[in-house]
Amino acid sequence: MPTIEVNEVKLFYEEKGFGKETIIFSHGLLWSHRMFQNQIDFFSKNYRVIAYDHRGQGQSEVKGPFDMETVAEDAAELIQNLVDGPVHFAGLSMGGFVGLRLAARRPDLIKSLILMETSANAEPVENLPQYKTLNGIVKWVGVIPPIASKVMHLMFAESWLSNPSNKPLIKYWKQELSSNKRSISGPVEGVIYRKGVEDELSKITCPTLIIVGDEDVATKPEKAKYIQMGIGKAKLHLIPGAGHSSCIEKPDEVNRLIAEWIMEQ
Repeated sequence: MPTIEVNEVKLFYEEKGFGKETIIFSHGLLWSHRMFQNQIDFFSKNYRVIAYDHRGQGQSEVKGPFDMETVAEDAAELIQNLVDGPVHFAGLSMGGFVGLRLAARRPDLIKSLILMETSANAEPVENLPQYKTLNGIVKWVGVIPPIASKVMHLMFAESWLSNPSNKPLIKYWKQELSSNKRSISGPVEGVIYRKGVEDELSKITCPTLIIVGDEDVATKPEKAKYIQMGIGKAKLHLIPGAGHSSCIEKPDEVNRLIAEWIMEQ
């Protein structure tokens, strides 16, 4: 798989499929482009699909700074270097933080914006003590099994985790979490100490689709509603039985919503 140097960092990406239009997938914190494997396989039948790893995550270079402004600049340069024309940008959680910044600041790069389980606000103050404690442990010993188990309950719906048929997937994604190195603490700090972009929502004029799981506890559905109210003509879809990782938990529903959305643009 290829890498590209942008903004003084080497980013890993997967490219698949052909088409007149390009979809970029931008993953959530602690994961990699692999969280979108269902979407990559589905949409590459009709579109050019690019899914990349943020700096310090997946197979991309571990190199700071990790603040959201820098990470958004990485994405802008990646698009400019790989794509001729604006893209459909699909970002989940951290990827959504990136998408919001790109749509507001670089409208020339974004044809439509797809936001999943994300927020325009800074991290809620009440979440910081828990996240700082967890990240402090990770910084010293990595994502050990007790930490991975705790994080799984932030990442996935309780109904999904309690479904016996999901046991193989639960095991797989817990292993993915545990594979993060101690250096992941840098990107974590970039996310939990991010600045809000509430004042920039009104600058977003591209068509915007917002998706959120009704069991998301990391960025609750009201965060999605706040974004919808701030962006003109944005559409919001609530997915029953999904948590903070709808593309994994409910891939068919997510694929359907995105496919119908892109066809409308």
